[in-house]
Order: sequence, then structure tokens, then C-alpha cells
Amino acid sequence: MNFSRSSATRVPVPDPATTAGAVTRGSMRLLADLGFRCLTEFKLTSKRRVDVAGLDKAGRFAVVEVKSSLADLRADTKWPEYLAYADWFYFAVDDAFPLDRLPLDVGIIVADAHGGAIQRPATESPVNASRRRAQVLRFGLTAADRLTGLIDPRSR
Repeated sequence: MNFSRSSATRVPVPDPATTAGAVTRGSMRLLADLGFRCLTEFKLTSKRRVDVAGLDKAGRFAVVEVKSSLADLRADTKWPEYLAYADWFYFAVDDAFPLDRLPLDVGIIVADAHGGAIQRPATESPVNASRRRAQVLRFGLTAADRLTGLIDPRSR
């Protein structure tokens, strides 16, 4: 994924001029409309990094893996590892992506820089309680670190 990252703030910001950045931003807007608060490039407790993690007020997670091309999908062998960390798992793509090439057992979001729509709902698969607790804590600490870095880059 092509993101700009300020070394002072350490906040990954999607570049909407790229396919991946546009799909990321649109997916985040969709999740926000559904009541989620999102972080990009969120590191799971497994040390893997997901493109978008959304947390709702009930402590449930939506995880979105952005695919900018078929080659990107084919090259990605790690996405099944994300399923254990998501109550809902989605692939997010642009409207030119061949949807029939995506796995049948996950949700699909079609998005652009302005927003997104769920093309196929994800099946809910609740995250293990101890994993959820650790992940909620990691989400909060990551968000706080990023905000603190924006306010005072020297604090990091």
C-alpha cells in the first residue's frame, strides 16, 4: 500500500491519488457511517499489520484488507491470519476489480476516495475474549500515540 508517513507524527495517511489510498479512505468513511472508529496500518497482537481496523462502541472489530489489483490479491498469502482478529473481515476494492476473484467466504466493500458500499456482507465471527481485550487496549494506545505525536512530535 502506498502511504505517506510523517516521521514526526507517525500517522499513516492514505494518499487518495492512488488506488489503494482511495479505497482505504472510502472504506474508512463507510465504516465511520456504520459506527466504527478506524486506524490505518494497525498492528495486531500477532505483529501483522492490517490496512484498516475499525472498532465499534461494543468493542467489536471490522478488519479491511485493501486490494488495489489482482496481482496484489494473488501476492497476499497472509490475509487468512487476520480472520482470528476480526468480528467481520472484508476485502475492499475499487469498482474495476473483478469481484468474482475474491474469496467467497469474506465480505466485500467497493470503495473510492469519496465513500464505499458493502457488496457482500461479512459473516460475523466473534473474536476470542482475551484477544479482544488485548486488541482493544492496543487500539486505544495506538490512537493515543498517534494523536500525541500530532500535538507534540518530541513526546515520542
